[in-house]
Amino acid sequence: MSALKSVALAIVVATRQRDEVGKQLVQAQRACQFAQGQLDQLESYAADSESRWMASAQIAMSPELLQHHYQFMGRLRHAIGLQDGVMGDLKHQLDVAKKLTLDAEFRLAGLQQVMKRKQADLAITMARREQKQMDEFAAMQFARGTSRPRHGEIS
Repeated sequence: MSALKSVALAIVVATRQRDEVGKQLVQAQRACQFAQGQLDQLESYAADSESRWMASAQIAMSPELLQHHYQFMGRLRHAIGLQDGVMGDLKHQLDVAKKLTLDAEFRLAGLQQVMKRKQADLAITMARREQKQMDEFAAMQFARGTSRPRHGEIS
C-alpha cells in the first residue's frame, strides 16, 4: 500500500509540474504572438512608408528631405532587425517550453502507467490471497467432514 501512496504522491507532484510548465508554455506562446504582431506592424509600416515615399519621389525632393527619409528608413530597418532578434529569442523560449511540457507529459504518463501496474499487481495479490483463504477454508471443511462419522457409519 505504501508503494501506491508513493506513486500517487509522485503523480500529484508531476501533475503540478506539468500544469506549471503548461502555463509557461501559454505565456511563451502569447509573448511570441505579441512580438510577431509587432514585427508585422513594423514591416507593414516600412513597406507603406517606402511606397508613399516612392509615390512622392516622383515630385522633386530636396536633399535634406531625401537624407531624412534614408535616416528614418535606416532606423526603421534597425528596429525591424531588433524585433527579429527578439522573435528569435522568443521562438527559442517557446521551443524550450514545448520540450519541458512534453517531458512533463511523458513523466506523468509514465507514473500513471506505474500506478496501473502496481494496482493490477495488488489486485492479483489480493485475489491470490483470497483464493488461498478459500482453499484453506474448503480444506478445513473437507477435513472436518471426513473426520466425523457419517450418518449410518460406525466409527
